[in-house]
Amino acid sequence: RSFARSLLRYLGFIFWGTAAAQAFGGVLVILMLKNYGYLFQESYLSLPGWLALATALILLPTGVLAVSISVKCSRNQQGTLMYLLLLLLCLEVSSATLARSYCLRTASQLESVMGYLVHQHNWTCSQDPGNSAVDVIQRKLQCCGVHNYTDWLKASSPSWHHPACVPESCCKEKHSHCRGDLGHGEQLSEEGCLKKLEGQLCFAMLYIFWFCTVLIILELLAGVSNGILMRHQPFHELHIL
Repeated sequence: RSFARSLLRYLGFIFWGTAAAQAFGGVLVILMLKNYGYLFQESYLSLPGWLALATALILLPTGVLAVSISVKCSRNQQGTLMYLLLLLLCLEVSSATLARSYCLRTASQLESVMGYLVHQHNWTCSQDPGNSAVDVIQRKLQCCGVHNYTDWLKASSPSWHHPACVPESCCKEKHSHCRGDLGHGEQLSEEGCLKKLEGQLCFAMLYIFWFCTVLIILELLAGVSNGILMRHQPFHELHIL
């Protein structure tokens, strides 16, 4: 029983700290999907982020109850803690499952959407507007094309209208005089945008997945500890029933 008290107190302090980390993961997913909203048609992709924020809010009172019960056992507090732990378990299982499945599903969607944007892009080497969604992504991520710069050559064969060049948004930031000329390949970003986008998306989703997995284990330990303490304090007031 003394070990259960100590463990419950320790887990209560951990819940306070993990609430901030969980909130960070939720905000990370929501902001990333908001910044690249034109690439994702489904609004429900941000659901793991909102579930993570809800989990962070519930973790705060859960930590308070865990610490309080470890000091002085109260039947009402013990029951409330059990309900909160069950609610957290449901939220985190849902959030982890959605985050894992969305990470796997969005890879093919990103490739098709990026390919469409590249083929629909209208540019010339001398007058590159640089205001399209593709240009914004390429400048922000310092990338070029879907997989690499050759995607731009496939989108439009070199001619008098489209010579051997890529949009200026493919240029590296340090080369201010770059105009997308393939003759100066060292001035262009080498990595494709698809890989970087997938990396950012999966990092945010897998952050939530693994964090929720660890929290599920900690909450199960808290539930077992609370159950041990409840076992040593029977319902005397309900014996009349």
